[in-house]
Amino acid sequence: MKAIVRSRYGGPEVLEIRDVDMPSVRDGDVLVRVQASSVSTADLDYLRGRPRFARFIRSLYGVRAPRNRGLGLDVAGRVEAVGRGVGAFRVGDEVFGDLTEYGFGAFAEYASAPERAFAHKPTVLTFEEAATLPHAAALAMQGLRSGRRLEAGQSVLINGASGSVGPFAVQIAKALGAEVTGVCSAPKMDLVRALGADHVLDYAREDFTERGRRYDRIIDLAGHHSILACRRALRDGGTYLWVGGSTVALLAAVSIGPLISLGRSRKLGLLPWRPFRRDEVRVLTELIEAGKLRLVIDRRYPLDQVPDALRYLEGGHARGKVVINVGAARTS
Repeated sequence: MKAIVRSRYGGPEVLEIRDVDMPSVRDGDVLVRVQASSVSTADLDYLRGRPRFARFIRSLYGVRAPRNRGLGLDVAGRVEAVGRGVGAFRVGDEVFGDLTEYGFGAFAEYASAPERAFAHKPTVLTFEEAATLPHAAALAMQGLRSGRRLEAGQSVLINGASGSVGPFAVQIAKALGAEVTGVCSAPKMDLVRALGADHVLDYAREDFTERGRRYDRIIDLAGHHSILACRRALRDGGTYLWVGGSTVALLAAVSIGPLISLGRSRKLGLLPWRPFRRDEVRVLTELIEAGKLRLVIDRRYPLDQVPDALRYLEGGHARGKVVINVGAARTS
């Protein structure tokens, strides 16, 4: 089968498309014939092996070279085979899932992972649309549901509202009844407004931590402000969650966030991410079927152009998700 592989850490230039062996199907595994995937900042982090300290504390990485040669975490396709003990899926089922915990490998014609990595694809979605959901939409939902319950009428700020996760966060927050402020670059402001944001800020012209406005929840997908500055933008009882951004901001969220939250009503820290969950799939499907969640696809690339797709994403150009159409490459 064809797959995108690499043998060392680096940028998109280290990636190659090669013929590799089909993945094995062990007990409890599901083998999927991949139709589509999508790229994310998590793919870029795994590709470059960053942050560097993660190479030492996560068995997924490897210290000097990547432990797994494959790349790609979002997957959508049809079940090709199932291992012994699999009860939820049969050959031919249309599924989607997140391979983050299972060695990545979605940028390939076939992918195999334990049954719990997958869920049945919503019938109203194409494979391309389904491939935008698993990691990014789950992150957005968890950011809005983690910790204190978000109530209708509360204010939410999404910093980085136009990328892979941001459009989901804006729309889910609106579906929950929140007043939403999106922060993005000027060329992407119209997109964020169209997704339902009540207020949109150009990060180059306005610093949300200096405006004097306070929010009940801040979902930080850009992570370039100090955590102390972000605390100023929180209301009493508010929650700040770091989801993406610089390594410095990550370390601050992990170390300083819990300390400055002690004994105070405002809570700051790192989003306690969980892998793909069936209950989240159910909620996302309900939102999609109710017309409350629009799936934004910016560009599509064939499998052999994954490096170009990652360069486009890393350049900050994406307005929504960038999709890898694996099925089209196979049939052309």
